[in-house]
Amino acid sequence: MDIESLRKFCNSLPYVTEDIKWGHDLCFSIGGKMFCVTGIEAPLMVSFKVKDEEFDELSSSPGMEPAPYVARYKWILVTEPGNLSTKEWEHYVRQSYELIKAKLPKKILAGLK
Repeated sequence: MDIESLRKFCNSLPYVTEDIKWGHDLCFSIGGKMFCVTGIEAPLMVSFKVKDEEFDELSSSPGMEPAPYVARYKWILVTEPGNLSTKEWEHYVRQSYELIKAKLPKKILAGLK
């Protein structure tokens, strides 16, 4: 996975916005809530939310760790992107998108349609 492939996939999901936060982080959001974050400079490292029951296993896998500042919300940081296949990347990023989308208030969800 490279940053352009990640951008293309994230932006293919419905109602996604992208912006730069904190001067150097490319953030992908739905309804104003982030679901995927990466730095705009090399090396590529990506954070996303995972299911509660997956967090411990994934965050201790090679090339992954609890994401700084947001690990308590079950976010992981992928430090070695080559450890995941394209299919795994798409699964975890889409899952993060769905987890964040599911927590959006009904009013915000209604505004997306």
